[in-house]
Amino acid sequence: MASELPGTDDPDGSDVEAYLASHRQKDLLRLLTCGSVDDGKSTLIGRLLHDSRLIYEDVLASLEADSAAHGSAGDQVDLALLMDGLRAEREQGITIDVAYRYFSTARRTFIIADTPGHHQYTRNMATGASTCDLAVILIDARQGVLAQTKRHSYIASLLGIRHAVVAVNKMDLVDWSHDRFLEICEDYRSFAESLDVGKPYFLPMSALLGDNVVDGSDHLDWYDGPPLLEYLETVDVDSSPDLERFRMPVQRVVRPDSGFRGFAGTVTAGVIRPGDEVVALPSGVRSTVQRIVTFDGDLDVAGPGWAVTLTLADEIDISRGDLLADPGDEPARAHQLDANVVWMSEARTVPGSSYLLQSANAVSNCTIHSLRHRLDISSGAHIPAAGLELNDIGRCVVTSDRELVFDPYGTHRATGSFILIDRLTNATVAAGMIIGAASAWDRTPDAALVRQRSEISDAERAIRFGQQPCTILLTGHTAAGKSTLATALERELFDRGKVSIRLDGENVRMGISRDLGFSTQERSENLRRVSEVARLVNGQGLIAIAAMVAPDRDVRQRARDLVGADRYVEVFVDTPIEVCRERDPHGLYAMADSGEIPSFPGVSADFDRPTDADLRVDTSTQDVDECIDAIVRMLTERGFLRGQSTP
Repeated sequence: MASELPGTDDPDGSDVEAYLASHRQKDLLRLLTCGSVDDGKSTLIGRLLHDSRLIYEDVLASLEADSAAHGSAGDQVDLALLMDGLRAEREQGITIDVAYRYFSTARRTFIIADTPGHHQYTRNMATGASTCDLAVILIDARQGVLAQTKRHSYIASLLGIRHAVVAVNKMDLVDWSHDRFLEICEDYRSFAESLDVGKPYFLPMSALLGDNVVDGSDHLDWYDGPPLLEYLETVDVDSSPDLERFRMPVQRVVRPDSGFRGFAGTVTAGVIRPGDEVVALPSGVRSTVQRIVTFDGDLDVAGPGWAVTLTLADEIDISRGDLLADPGDEPARAHQLDANVVWMSEARTVPGSSYLLQSANAVSNCTIHSLRHRLDISSGAHIPAAGLELNDIGRCVVTSDRELVFDPYGTHRATGSFILIDRLTNATVAAGMIIGAASAWDRTPDAALVRQRSEISDAERAIRFGQQPCTILLTGHTAAGKSTLATALERELFDRGKVSIRLDGENVRMGISRDLGFSTQERSENLRRVSEVARLVNGQGLIAIAAMVAPDRDVRQRARDLVGADRYVEVFVDTPIEVCRERDPHGLYAMADSGEIPSFPGVSADFDRPTDADLRVDTSTQDVDECIDAIVRMLTERGFLRGQSTP
């Protein structure tokens, strides 16, 4: 490609400087291509660069020669070879390592990562995705949505990528079928409902022929959206850095002589100025910034991405691996982390396995305390796991021997991520994304405590009370009718001579949970406390009735595990939220709409509809008696009201 750099004939070079300055001011978009093997990722990037006239003539000539030796595009130039730089990649026709390309258009500059599609190299895909803002997920129009497509989509979601282009490639091989494109879009849309991503942009294309990559396509006259490059140039990824919470991991203590002591690192969030107060963590000691030192001189301000050295007004003990932060908004601190992990080692991990944990604040010894679940890629279900294998995605609790300083990954990537390292081989075995500090669900009771056993057997209690103990959780939106049903069920069981205890959500919050608010974490803790009470009550042979919103699917599963699956009954009060709004006696929905109540399930927070509830009732179409009859009938069928277990 001939150079079109403006101003090259300008004697004073002013046009060149203006040209370079304009490029420095362009917005930068980091993106990756991912998907299953042979979906056309490398070909797509090659076509994008070729049709944008961003490949130089000598590179193109070399590419033509390589195509003759290693190409798989027939008589055409194999543009995939532009990205497949390893000999093994060219010989096998697959991408193994992550390849990066930088390019620029009139509107925007790009750093694009071509990541491997082969299952064996999923760990490399996670590495490439860790710094990206957008994912181009390729799907072969002949194959449709595959397991690896789902795996890469899940990983992109876990790594905080909220923007996706679903590029249905090789449309030429399905005769440019509109129906096939719509079928794949629907399949992916159904799968992606469980992911924390925005609305995907669906795009039909042929990377090999160039249709809908840089230019539109005469073969796709039924599609009226912009081609890929135009979309990438204009999409708003809202990736502006966090300017509020100052964070700077200390990478080096600079002390060239006795008169200077500074702390070098890269500002990962927030803005810092001389005179600002900072706190050093984990020590918690505070001081004031005196100078912001760089090779080119002192600065008046520094922000995200700036490598600087800070000097402080006080001589305090700060070492490599410590974190300088905003004292008004400190990160969280804990020895136990609740985290999602992508397992990258062929060696299986199980609870109790020990590793080194590398995070923003240095290295610590850690142990996999427990595995909460493994993600089933095909269904999206959370499956109990005894261990994690290569390329598994799971949620676990990690215990560290030193207090960790962190932010949730969704808030701040740099301080919300970690890697696990094998002690013997020094190999990275997992990438972790921190959800938060491990909750009380995961804490192990003091080893000195011993559970006291009753001298009264379960069989004796069943005979005395004429029932088998169980916990009935009535879950649903606010104003769905949970408390009304719990009260009516309590009366029905009492009239039948049964013994129960009612744990109404509002009553609980006036007592044992009066110290809790309504955040996601506090709702989880509230259900944990109720579940612990219910388990104690069940141990005495009684039936527990709990009426709670309980909006989180994972937390409800933990309640099931705590109480015991054989004693847990979940009733979904599936009253439409429109009806709940009309009933709302306290005006809570209106307050949530106006922002007065944050994190309100169904309005400003998610409500995970139960998909495996033991019973579903709807108080908008069933009266109270009908609902209670259905619940009692189910309890009877399962043997809880007979005084003996069903065979």
